[in-house]
Amino acid sequence: MSTHYESLSQADAYRDAFGVEAPAASERNMTPRKSGFFIRSAAVAADAATEQQEPSASDTPPAPAAPPARELVAAQWGLVPHWVKSASDGRLRALKLVNARSETVSTAQAFRDAWLNGQRCIVPMAAFFEDDYRNGKALPTRISRIDGKPMGVAGVWAQWTGPDGEVLLSYALLTVNANSHALLHRYQQPGAEKRMPAILNEGAYDAWLNARVEKAREFMRQYPSNWLTANPVERKADKRPPGLMG
Repeated sequence: MSTHYESLSQADAYRDAFGVEAPAASERNMTPRKSGFFIRSAAVAADAATEQQEPSASDTPPAPAAPPARELVAAQWGLVPHWVKSASDGRLRALKLVNARSETVSTAQAFRDAWLNGQRCIVPMAAFFEDDYRNGKALPTRISRIDGKPMGVAGVWAQWTGPDGEVLLSYALLTVNANSHALLHRYQQPGAEKRMPAILNEGAYDAWLNARVEKAREFMRQYPSNWLTANPVERKADKRPPGLMG
């Protein structure tokens, strides 16, 4: 289960990999409840507003549909369901809602509405982190694409609106089982089910964002292990010359 990832540091990466403009500033090391970014279909985001408007008799026929546009949205990592009573309650829940299991996202109370309403997104990241326990202690390990390119992870997003009009946007990463994954099965707690983010193929971004709900689960697959690399995170203690005491 991923609770730490690294956002993109290069502005060009947002444009080149995802076709969106980079944010003015962003948090590099993402942990639960920090403000990050996700990419969604502008058409899906507009649906909620247009569905509430009654067409008038003077309305002209709609123009031919343009290619779906993507937009980058600032939001909290850790989903806040639309039905929570207060923002503080939502933020407390968010600590446990940073990941959504792909197998149960359509039935889990916290994520069901976002999934069924097509509120899917892509979370751009340079890497995610998992702990390696094979030597008995948790060794943080950075997982990234072997070619160094950005990863687009599948997610779901939600919008909570308070009684006073306060709006809180949030998102969660979608995960898949990794017990049989040649790389990711090595990480996380011994004896626990292994999970990994659902990393999307680059050519599938628009298809994922705009697919019908009944087709969306087809994108939930393990990312090939030979396209990923794992590197232990260097700690300050590792940099001390031999013989020096801390």
